[in-house]
Amino acid sequence: TQLKAAIVVLGVSTVGLLSTTVKLALNPDSNARGHAVVSSATNEERELAGYALETIFSKATNVCADKKIPLDNVDCVHQPGPQAGANVTKGFKGLLEVDVTPNTKNYWQSSMCPVNVHWHLGTEHYSVGEYDENGSGPNGNVEVPYRRKLAEGEVQDGFRCHHYDENDEKFTRPYEWKHCKGMVVGETYEVHWPHSAAGACGTANQYQTPFYDGVFCNLDLETLQTLAPQDIASAVGVQGQIFTIVNDDSYYYPDLIRGWVVDAEMGMGQDIAIYTGSTTGESRSNEICSSYSPITWQVDRKCHMISASSFDKLCYDMKMQRDDMSDDLYAHGSRELVTPEYVANNQQSRRLSEAHEEHDHHHHGHDHDGHHHHHQWF
Repeated sequence: TQLKAAIVVLGVSTVGLLSTTVKLALNPDSNARGHAVVSSATNEERELAGYALETIFSKATNVCADKKIPLDNVDCVHQPGPQAGANVTKGFKGLLEVDVTPNTKNYWQSSMCPVNVHWHLGTEHYSVGEYDENGSGPNGNVEVPYRRKLAEGEVQDGFRCHHYDENDEKFTRPYEWKHCKGMVVGETYEVHWPHSAAGACGTANQYQTPFYDGVFCNLDLETLQTLAPQDIASAVGVQGQIFTIVNDDSYYYPDLIRGWVVDAEMGMGQDIAIYTGSTTGESRSNEICSSYSPITWQVDRKCHMISASSFDKLCYDMKMQRDDMSDDLYAHGSRELVTPEYVANNQQSRRLSEAHEEHDHHHHGHDHDGHHHHHQWF
């Protein structure tokens, strides 16, 4: 009984002390009253208060910070490996002969986890009838195969989907963005979820910006140099899914940070193109290629509508990560469509009904109206 009473007294004291600590932390300028409270505390209580302050208001070490292994872009004539984004229309085959096969499993089945999420304005990939030069949006479209000439300061954009209708207000009614930056209702965005078996999977450090820090978190250059191209393609990959933003919450999906949307009823994440390629972005082209190759790409061939609120929830979740992901809260520029001679000839298809059960966080029902052996990353 005495022990129970002591525990109760200690618990009440601890809660009171923690409450005082929080108040002091949130009101650091209230020196007179706060100083009196702290001065009257015992040394043991001061020690406890310091511990509480540290654990509540201090971030632990980000073990993935600055883990990126820098590999320079190179002239494409040196063929550092197959490139992305490619034409993913069913039946298309690249012309670059490779001896590596892409990872056709669901990534979680290969002990891979998402280490980042980011998106590009327009699409970097190309799927006839879904996202191509015949799509549209509030800012127009681009032609095949090259991008429009940009004014200074503009972001290079990609292809658009076919959903946009300027006479339907869900594509034109502005949305009050609270967390994402520079997003536009009616626009097309290609979302990428880089995955890695060397990520800090299942920890507070899993999601990283730049994504390279997450990909290489538990992998150093010395170890990387011992890996064969097939090892890399089997352990590093990207999910790609394309969306048109609508201001309509019936298209709401709450957990985009965890990976692409798989919804059989809506045809989302069902028809997948798989191949080996590279990292993308507007710093690469058909003249300057990425050295981060080969990695697996799994890309949804279909374009889907998704609510602006889904993206804003994603940006909120990104803000809640230990690492600072603010550089991924807006759309990045798109690489021009890669010409066939730099695209691997190992394209495969997968329909999820033909594959193992997808590790799916997003299943919702909705009612709507030349020969080259590429060798390395290093």
